[in-house]
Amino acid sequence: MGENPLPEGALPAEALPPRDLQRLAITLQHEPGETRLDRFLAQRWPSYSRSTYQKLIRDGRVTVNGRPATKPSADIHAGDAVEVVLYKREPLGIVPEPIPIDIIYEDADLVAVAKQPGIIVHPARGNPHGTLVNAVAYHAESLSTGGAWWRPGVVHRLDRDTSGVIVFAKNDEVHCRLARQWERRTVEKEYLAVVEGVPALDADRIDQPLGRHHKIRERYAVRRDGTGREAVSQYEVAERFDGFASVRVHIFTGRTHQIRVHMAHVGHSVVADRQYGSRSQVTLQEIARGRAERDEVLLERQALHAARLRLEHPRTGAPLVLEAPLPPDMTRLLEALRAWRAV
Repeated sequence: MGENPLPEGALPAEALPPRDLQRLAITLQHEPGETRLDRFLAQRWPSYSRSTYQKLIRDGRVTVNGRPATKPSADIHAGDAVEVVLYKREPLGIVPEPIPIDIIYEDADLVAVAKQPGIIVHPARGNPHGTLVNAVAYHAESLSTGGAWWRPGVVHRLDRDTSGVIVFAKNDEVHCRLARQWERRTVEKEYLAVVEGVPALDADRIDQPLGRHHKIRERYAVRRDGTGREAVSQYEVAERFDGFASVRVHIFTGRTHQIRVHMAHVGHSVVADRQYGSRSQVTLQEIARGRAERDEVLLERQALHAARLRLEHPRTGAPLVLEAPLPPDMTRLLEALRAWRAV
């Protein structure tokens, strides 16, 4: 018998372009099996994701017969000469900072962290330091440069005030393989949320397109006017309380603020969600209806936690399950609800 085949999803070394390559070029001798440009590129040179090629096309870095491609969905045919100009690799512009992090899992290819609420994932305007990327860069010897220079290693993101599992890639090959899993929607994502009110159904599927709010740019909303993008969430009630519920939510797409907007849309906004709910914090006396001997703020951010990710290890193809424990604030809230709002 010959050598064992590569694990599902793994790429042979010869499929990966040299790291110093700045241009990829091919003249099609035969009609390609995939004629859509972005899909063809992702199949021909799979060390870069389809979304990366889409961005390259939009940036004018892909030409067909010497002319810039106009859109990712353009058709190509036998005889066409296709050239891709890759982004030049930029040195990491991130300053490593000794910020404590809770590592869930780590190996030579990736590191998974239990993100705490209140910290943003990567530098942005007005937040150049103190981010999770700064912390991970201090801990890890290397991170991928597959994304922009200001977000090395970042494969996916969580909102500032959402806690839970987040994964960082340590090299570009792994970054691309992980990105393809997110792109193909094969990653299982489970969240735990505490919501206002008690859903009438034990479980429900929310299939509502999301887009920018038509007036408030920082917010998102259900958009049925053709501008929204597909967004699908499935929730099931975990615990019922008087006036509240905890729900497990699985998302099949990864739109910005998806769970927060979807739950608000069905009348059960995430507790203490400043943007989509009716309050910004929850106190013990509020939960106890004034019957507690003392008062304290239980939680002052949206009660949303990325509890579990299930994916394929990008190197071996083996199943990898990553879980993050509930942070103290959500634990306090649930304990108070069980003590004072049990039904």
